[in-house]
Amino acid sequence: MRLRATPKALALRLDGGETPEEIQNLKLPEDLPLEVEVAGPVSGKVLEALLELGRPLTLIPPRNRLPAGTLVLSKTLRSGERVEHPGTVVVLGDVNPGAEVVAGGDVIVVGKLRGLAHAGAGGDEERFIFALELAAKQVRIGAHLAQAPEEQDTQSPEIARVQEGKIVVEPARKR
Repeated sequence: MRLRATPKALALRLDGGETPEEIQNLKLPEDLPLEVEVAGPVSGKVLEALLELGRPLTLIPPRNRLPAGTLVLSKTLRSGERVEHPGTVVVLGDVNPGAEVVAGGDVIVVGKLRGLAHAGAGGDEERFIFALELAAKQVRIGAHLAQAPEEQDTQSPEIARVQEGKIVVEPARKR
């Protein structure tokens, strides 16, 4: 268990194995909400002890956790197909309109991306979306959402990532 203060809240990380007594004995400054990162197995009694602290409580996803492996699909995703994976997803083909790729890690499309892509679906905005041809109407990275401009006619590899709180799409060669 680790506790640190941020400008807006107290950040508490539960690594697992904490007891309700440890939570009850925390000496917390008044008037700050509590952000709780659950990084390990936590019992229901520990969660009850957190609620009994009587302050605003927000659960946040674990930070710095590596996504679980890479899923490689050697096919084109058709309309209505949805692929969801906790790690990185690589599509060796196209993602057609109406198809969805949702990844806890990065989304890499070795083809044309015209469907929906969501990288960092667990809230990780450090992830990216790469496509040989990025023609999606909408992309998501973490909690960020971007819509394509009306006049989009790019046929070179592009990468989308979060910079300064918004999604930026740039030629992949630039990096």
